[in-house]
Amino acid sequence: MITDGFSTDKAIIGPVDIYKERGSYFDVCICLFSPKLLEELLALYPHRQAASFGSVKGAVPVYAFEADGKTIGAFSMSVGSALAGTEIIDVNYVAGASSFVVFGSAGALDKGKIGGRYVIPTSAYRDEGMSYHYAPPSDYIELPDNAVTARIFDELNIPCVLGKTWTTDAFYRETRAKLEKRVSEGCLTVEMEMAGLAAVCSFHGFKLYSFLQAGDVLDGEEYDIAELYDANHDLRKLHIAVEIAKRV
Repeated sequence: MITDGFSTDKAIIGPVDIYKERGSYFDVCICLFSPKLLEELLALYPHRQAASFGSVKGAVPVYAFEADGKTIGAFSMSVGSALAGTEIIDVNYVAGASSFVVFGSAGALDKGKIGGRYVIPTSAYRDEGMSYHYAPPSDYIELPDNAVTARIFDELNIPCVLGKTWTTDAFYRETRAKLEKRVSEGCLTVEMEMAGLAAVCSFHGFKLYSFLQAGDVLDGEEYDIAELYDANHDLRKLHIAVEIAKRV
């Protein structure tokens, strides 16, 4: 069973086998799902390519930029727990980051409770595969750095709500019964990365500062995708992420 996949045994393959030498260029890295927001970031700040990682699809550049005297990293993160989780392990190795700011869109499961505010996930339902290789089996996994993220939102006077999220690999298999079950447990959103990222970060001792913007809405009579584009590419999220990276 996949839920029996966790162990602390030494892995056969590690980043050292692929990238050889470690890099150390910055401590905190912003992970962007939106190519548009990465372009905006690189246009706003002088930057350089500090490192790269990759696979058969080609090398992914990892950038370094300065904000208020602090060196911060940035790269284009893949969608889904398995790829995203592996990529932060790679970025830790090739660039030295041990703190990661991750933000993106999510489906609203209870739009009334979100009320146009950003969502800071406190724990994630593990309806994916990655987390079971990095943490003992459980229904939910905690995101322990949520309090720091919430404090920064308060300092910036940005409205937010804290709550659970549902992480799934299979968005085409989100059913009404599953939605209602997750809502009854306190989930506000559904997305594809948080559980896996939380498990990887806990396993390796990384910090994870995450927030979500609800885009598509699943709790209405009909699925509503109208606000998904803005949730994916809203420039305000980029400025918030940079502020978090400067303060942690």
